[in-house]
Amino acid sequence: MSRTRLIACWIIGPLYAAFGVLHLAAVDSFLPIMPAWVPAPALVIQLTGLAEVAGGLGLLVPGLRRWAGLGLALYAIGVFPANLHHAFGGVHVPGLPDSWWYHGPRLAMQPVLVILALWAGGWLTPRQHCAGPR
Repeated sequence: MSRTRLIACWIIGPLYAAFGVLHLAAVDSFLPIMPAWVPAPALVIQLTGLAEVAGGLGLLVPGLRRWAGLGLALYAIGVFPANLHHAFGGVHVPGLPDSWWYHGPRLAMQPVLVILALWAGGWLTPRQHCAGPR
């Protein structure tokens, strides 16, 4: 693993874990951005919080890093509808800006987060294989 990828894991891993704890601690704060079609929105917020904590911590464990990266990429794709609803649905969340100075970069960063998680997990780099007997 490259030093740069390792540093990235040690930066984004704790960040994801911290945001996961925030989701778990402030479920009610995230309810307004959930699209109406999402069943059991409070439970979904709790599950996404757990996914962020697990993925963030998983990036720190070499044996789990690959699957944590994939899980965080899927997580970022999965929460995108809520981010779209927040941006386009006129949803006000206390403590968050309502302007496109906030929503535009947030939406633009979503694909970057997917790619970053896959890269940190080693999905976008050539795998090293041991050559066995011939």
